[in-house]
Amino acid sequence: MPITLKDIARRTGYSVSTISRVLNGVGENYRISAKTRLMIERIANEMNYQPNQVARGLRLKKTHAIGLVIPDISNPFFAHVSRSIQIGMYESGYILIVCNTDENQETEIEQIQLLRNKGVDGFIIMPVGLKSQHISELVESKVPVVLLDRCFDDISTNSVLVDNYNGSMKAVEYLLESGHRRIAVIQGLTKTSTNDQRIKGYLDAHKKYKVDVDKNLIVGKDYRRENGYIETKYLLNMKNPPSVIYSTSDLITLGVLDAVFEEKLRIPDDISLVSFDDIDYAPYLISPLTAVRQPWEIMGEIAVKLLLQEIKSSGQMEKSRIELKPTLNIRKSVKKLGNP
Repeated sequence: MPITLKDIARRTGYSVSTISRVLNGVGENYRISAKTRLMIERIANEMNYQPNQVARGLRLKKTHAIGLVIPDISNPFFAHVSRSIQIGMYESGYILIVCNTDENQETEIEQIQLLRNKGVDGFIIMPVGLKSQHISELVESKVPVVLLDRCFDDISTNSVLVDNYNGSMKAVEYLLESGHRRIAVIQGLTKTSTNDQRIKGYLDAHKKYKVDVDKNLIVGKDYRRENGYIETKYLLNMKNPPSVIYSTSDLITLGVLDAVFEEKLRIPDDISLVSFDDIDYAPYLISPLTAVRQPWEIMGEIAVKLLLQEIKSSGQMEKSRIELKPTLNIRKSVKKLGNP
């Protein structure tokens, strides 16, 4: 039988209410002496007392559960960020309920409502990014929310994102400086903040170097591996194919590699490749992959910190929009063409 507050009360001689106040960390507020508090805590430990978290949650109107909503658990970037969040929440005494939306907007709306019905204490949401009304309703209802990766300018909530524009611009500038002029880009989910900023960086880098963009080289529609494969097949079989492919995510990059190897081409001798997201095995490919690395671990840690602060402040904290800088890791997947 589990040990109860009554068992500790019989052992110590103090009332159940006194025991409860001490073990809930509010004994000092009720002027319970330090000596008494230490004695009760010691006896509770000796008796291996385990608090009933369900009952405690009902009493305090807290579940100590956090909802994590992600677009695609199979995407290495989201998987890494989720792991960082899980570790942070576990260390803070929270459980994490993870919902995968499979990049489907309606599924995201349904799962957020499901988590809300479960009474989670707050949300970390990596949204699909096409609609924001359901997230606005959460924020307006004073539910603690942190947006991660894909954000909305019209929602006043804590958010953590990467400077996708400058990360993309750096990658394309490096390609232009390496002599490439036909630079194909395989984009992700269109009309989302992350993708739009990466494409804007691609376009502005060309503009900066006064290089015209062939709009036929801007392809793709989502972050799936299949997207990378299909679009690479298309690009490689053009009459005037690109000299380099710029992939805007890890999964797209896997599809690109599938197609390139199927065509029996070599990187970078036959086709150069650069990626946004630095996939785990990027340095270990036959031709180590040049990639823009996002600080995924730090992103997760900051999201946890912001959400816990908001929960603690009961929604009164000032909202923060934290933008982190990606880094371009130059390896050997880009062939130097010289000045055209």
